[in-house]
Amino acid sequence: MLAAGVAVVLAAGALVALVPSGAASAASYPSWDDVQAAKQSQSDQAAKVSEIRGLIAQLQSQSAAKERAAAAAGTAYQDAQTDYDRKALEQRKLQSQADDAEKTAAASEAQAGQLAAQLGRASSDDVTTDLLTKPSASGDLLYELGAMSKLTEQADGIYSEASQDRGTAQALADKSKVAEDALGKLADAAQAKMRAAQSAADQAKAAVAAQAANQDRLEAQLALLTSKTKTTQAGYEKGVRIEKARQARLARERAAAAAAAAAALPPAATAGVPAASGAAPSGGAGGGAATASGWVRPAAGFQSSPYGLRVDPYTHVYTLHAGVDLAPACYSPIYAAAAGTVTFAGNGGGYGNEVILDNGGGISTAYGHVVDGGIMVAAGQHVEAGQQIAQVGSTGWSTGCHLHFETRVNGAAVDPVPFMAARGISV
Repeated sequence: MLAAGVAVVLAAGALVALVPSGAASAASYPSWDDVQAAKQSQSDQAAKVSEIRGLIAQLQSQSAAKERAAAAAGTAYQDAQTDYDRKALEQRKLQSQADDAEKTAAASEAQAGQLAAQLGRASSDDVTTDLLTKPSASGDLLYELGAMSKLTEQADGIYSEASQDRGTAQALADKSKVAEDALGKLADAAQAKMRAAQSAADQAKAAVAAQAANQDRLEAQLALLTSKTKTTQAGYEKGVRIEKARQARLARERAAAAAAAAAALPPAATAGVPAASGAAPSGGAGGGAATASGWVRPAAGFQSSPYGLRVDPYTHVYTLHAGVDLAPACYSPIYAAAAGTVTFAGNGGGYGNEVILDNGGGISTAYGHVVDGGIMVAAGQHVEAGQQIAQVGSTGWSTGCHLHFETRVNGAAVDPVPFMAARGISV
């Protein structure tokens, strides 16, 4: 599918490509009649050969440049998303510490309150009155005065500790609030980078489509001009059709390989068990009927890497792994874990080719390392739970075919294992 800024028009043996509005002018491609006319003059023929070679080189250059731009935009998006995820994890830890400190402060204040009540019931004034009215019991009363003094000292210590605990709780709460406020800007930056990456991916896709649509015809025209043999227009058109058929055959063979890989996987161990009764075991098949909550396993295969901090096997940097990795065979199907709208489908930098779905209610899911040419949806498209959206690959920062699967709540990555388990799915 071409982007709105690019259109390819085939008519009456002529091919004209309208390039994005940022280009200086539209590129016009020679027709069959142009090529035939050029063959009548050696100089015209040489000029036409040079022109066609230049057009082919331009197509290749534009396509490569757009793909490089898409890769750069994807990396910028990934960096912004990684920065957000790291800060979000730090904020959650601060909030957890603040919550614990709040409980400690509340307990200390409660203890101080209980002691204050005890002191109120046995005040020093009462002891002094007893001392004046009951001189015969002065020894016991003096002991009571000493005990009251110790109790007062203890109270002072408890009050001081409660005050320190409250200060600690407040300081941690303040830090958490500052971190939370900063997350908004980081989230906005990540979203802006994602939109830029999607735009770059669309432009790259359009450039590749234009190259595919035009280059075969141009090369056939070039072969006609440089060949000593007589070529008919029918033969020329046949060559173009043969090449298109070859590309279609390759696509069918790849799809068949993916289907065979999926068929070779063992059936889900939950066959015959109602979806709502519990989670499917790790390593089960993907897709299939959704659970009562409307979710499915996004792919087959066992979990090869969990969520959490780790040394990245590709970059060798200690960082947050914001999802789980599932490892079925290359080209295996990737399914939408829940119904939603595609918000991103393109180059995600280290995520490789990536699809992101907005599943509603502040929840989103992401599917990374898709094989080149394996994205089967487009931004803005609505998909259903269990619908195939891509094929497993090893693009981006990957050491082998697998699906990197993320679950996010209000933009923040959460561990997919308990998240999916709560929805009746085991990953």
